[in-house]
Amino acid sequence: MIWTVEPFRLEHVEASVAIHRRAFPSFFLTGLGTAFLKEFYTSFLADDAAIGFVAVDGHGRVGGIVVGTTQPAGYFRRLLWRRWWAFAAASLAALLRKPTIAGRLVRAIFYRGSCPPGVPRSLLSSIAVAPELQGQGLGTALVRAFLEEARARGSLGCYLTTDAANNDSTLRFYHRLGWRLESVYRTPEGRAMHRYVLDFFVAKKAG
Repeated sequence: MIWTVEPFRLEHVEASVAIHRRAFPSFFLTGLGTAFLKEFYTSFLADDAAIGFVAVDGHGRVGGIVVGTTQPAGYFRRLLWRRWWAFAAASLAALLRKPTIAGRLVRAIFYRGSCPPGVPRSLLSSIAVAPELQGQGLGTALVRAFLEEARARGSLGCYLTTDAANNDSTLRFYHRLGWRLESVYRTPEGRAMHRYVLDFFVAKKAG
């Protein structure tokens, strides 16, 4: 089956949310529900600094998605300014089920990817590939499309964060694509995280 990468559009939101839920069934954002994830992904269609791509087959079926922003420091502030009421409504059911998540929910909404020091970089905020399609090159194609777009918009590099524990295949994936482990840290909940960077000027010099 042939897959192509194309810009993320509104018609891709529902399929992208479904893929996210299946790819990350136990993650916190998934636990906030479909409505929250729909707002999350839709937000990347409403900001000039956002970057988004999907992998689709010849029938238009979405197999994976990547989203991020060239301006992580201000992205989520702008998002909340425009859509705070929508995120509040989407989060209500999860808060009613478990009020103790309120603090973590606020941190998730205001999350900007723990910007690394040095040159300003674009943030790869989320990438998800349907479980049955993993290992077929969709993730690689999506990451490369994201990097090419970030570079075309003038970014000097990109960064992302991912779980450090029980995540070996993902860590190998980023290493294989040239990302460098920049730091290790823990969230307030004690979750161990890796922060990776890929700087374009370094990659160019190495090539």
